[in-house]
Amino acid sequence: MSGPARRAISGTAFATLLLIALMMGANHVAARIAFNDGVDVATAVVFRSVITACVIAALLVAQRVPVNFSPRHRRMLPLIGLLIGIQSLFLYSSVARLPVALALLAFNTYPIWTALWAGLVYRQAPERALLIAMPVILLGLALALDVFGAASGLDAAGQWAGIGAGVAFALGAAGTFGLALVITQHEAADVDGRVRTATTMSIAGLVALSAVASQGGFHLPQQAAGWWGLSALTLLYGTAFTIMFTVLPRLGVVGNSAIMNVEPVCALVLAWLILGQAIAPVQVAGALLVVGAVMVLGLRKR
Repeated sequence: MSGPARRAISGTAFATLLLIALMMGANHVAARIAFNDGVDVATAVVFRSVITACVIAALLVAQRVPVNFSPRHRRMLPLIGLLIGIQSLFLYSSVARLPVALALLAFNTYPIWTALWAGLVYRQAPERALLIAMPVILLGLALALDVFGAASGLDAAGQWAGIGAGVAFALGAAGTFGLALVITQHEAADVDGRVRTATTMSIAGLVALSAVASQGGFHLPQQAAGWWGLSALTLLYGTAFTIMFTVLPRLGVVGNSAIMNVEPVCALVLAWLILGQAIAPVQVAGALLVVGAVMVLGLRKR
């Protein structure tokens, strides 16, 4: 096993990845606080995306990163930004309706969607490891979402009446994110990660701005708690992305390392501590099954 992709990461890199996962999980908990105080999804995505784009753009200027787009990049980067904008709206819509950890778990099915899109768009057969992991991920998700209502004391119809819309938004976010990953890998992998992030966040912000305009304007917090939530989600998301594209490359760690898939577990703990959101033990077991399967996929030898 040779090359940087095969080396064991350092303790500093591992701690940095866990910090990013914690911040991303906390970002969604902060978003739920903002939503509970009158902020709508589009407003949250605008604040998060535009400010993150400005921070990354400032880094590009400070570090004098060259920005050169080929004709293919000019065609594909707007599409990737559009998909990420839709994904952001869908995921926050799920967080507004479901317990935060469950929304993120349903979103964590994106490796399955990535394989499906790769097969449909680029005729790539799914890897054997993913075929093995798929039923494990789906079983864990079924347990975590309590699809038959056993843990909640409801029947299946009653359970889905409560979670159906939130699950649909989370799976929609996973599907659009999976497509964005596939297109990025095949059409824009050679673009500097900082440049790609600044472009993506800018377009995602424009997508959210159009949603804000369609609903008659911004829906801002009504009380201090909502402002704290909106500020925290923006700060946490922007900081996590800044670390991802400035610190991690120096540590020799790819930005989408599987270790960061512990984000739903971080969100589960934070949502319990801060929001009082608790789920049944069988749902926790399902959550750990999903996270474990996704991490194994990400850490497998290639």
